[in-house]
Amino acid sequence: MINPEDLYKIGEITKTHALKGEVVFQFTDDIFDTTDADYLIVEVDGIFVPFFIEEYRFRSNSSALLKFEDIDSVEQAQQVVGCDVYFEKAKAADAGEEEMSLHYFVGFQMVDEEGNLIGKVTDIDDNTENWLFVVEKEDGSEALIPAHEEFITDIDHEGRKLTMDLPEGLLEL
Repeated sequence: MINPEDLYKIGEITKTHALKGEVVFQFTDDIFDTTDADYLIVEVDGIFVPFFIEEYRFRSNSSALLKFEDIDSVEQAQQVVGCDVYFEKAKAADAGEEEMSLHYFVGFQMVDEEGNLIGKVTDIDDNTENWLFVVEKEDGSEALIPAHEEFITDIDHEGRKLTMDLPEGLLEL
């Protein structure tokens, strides 16, 4: 059985395409392209199901046409339309930090160099050229932290903790 805590969301299947079972996959993370992924996890009626990838091709920088094995008709493809798509955290961690997407860090605890809790990463703001971690602080307020690799000093994948060396005063902004 697939444990939801072992997954993170990378997109959604939005519609069918053509007649041979292809679907349009809107993604926020292209980890499936940068790792050796044989399958993606699709949440169908609340159940996490692995679907093996037969082939895919990009339509844009945030969508792809995806063909799963054993889905060979529009009717079969329709069964996964509207479903969320997930990737295994362990496979993403194995990919290496240069291939890892920032969306992987949603749900991580963020701490400073001394181990003090900054907050929990709740989202990634990718609306500008400089991406930001959206962090919910202990007092319920929100902080926007630059998602720049020079600020990240350690990544604890198992403990889901991100250690940051932030410029003084950044959290007070």
